[in-house]
Amino acid sequence: MIDREAFFNSIRGPIFGGTMTQPQVDGVSAILDEADSRPTLTRRELAYLLATPCIETGMRFQPITESLNYSSGALRSKFPSRITEAQAKLYGRTKDHAADQEHIGNIIYGGEWGARNLGNTQPGDGYRYRGRGIAQTTGRANYVRASTATGVDLVKGPERAAELRLSVVVMFDAMLNGWFTGKKLADYLAGPVPDFVNARRTINGTDRANDIAAYAQKFLTAINGAWLPESAILRPQPDDPGPTPRPAPQRPTLWENLIAAIV
Repeated sequence: MIDREAFFNSIRGPIFGGTMTQPQVDGVSAILDEADSRPTLTRRELAYLLATPCIETGMRFQPITESLNYSSGALRSKFPSRITEAQAKLYGRTKDHAADQEHIGNIIYGGEWGARNLGNTQPGDGYRYRGRGIAQTTGRANYVRASTATGVDLVKGPERAAELRLSVVVMFDAMLNGWFTGKKLADYLAGPVPDFVNARRTINGTDRANDIAAYAQKFLTAINGAWLPESAILRPQPDDPGPTPRPAPQRPTLWENLIAAIV
């Protein structure tokens, strides 16, 4: 359990440059709340879960919905095997027209690639199940898993994946259980020395891996410094009977009342 006042004091400078906005506080608090509900979560795992939104949300610590506002050139550069040059010119942003984000989503997250990697098997799935949340849940298959994890039907209502509480639950379950890539946080963090760099493979390979690793180490230092020892956690002990109850006052008898009246 973490002393939250001490924790926020220790991360405000090294991670947030001295000040935190209310949305940032809300986002970090939502992650800590979820961590409190998972007794088997390790400090290393919590550190990496806190570090991930630094990059995934651009330090906002609030869920975002993926923008597909790509230029034609960016589409061909980023997705060369998933979109043709003709499609990129037709749907990508140019000086003559805006990006057609719906068509882009259905192309780059659809077809055989989308079906195989994301479970996008229905027309329109690519755009419908584009990235949302604090760790960018993408694809029908992951939205199905997210529905089970949250108890909310995110397949029918995918926009709800961008709600803070739900997206935090999804991030925890996805990264701890290997939804996104088949890799789990424990694969990299359970050894003698945590591999914060390769832990990025639980999301999408090694994109910005070193940046997130640096944040994770800072969060881990803050967690260790603010961790409350067991003796400082106020909770009832199983062998503590508590204070001795006072005996209930006895009502005087009729005779005692008569004697008291005569006296």
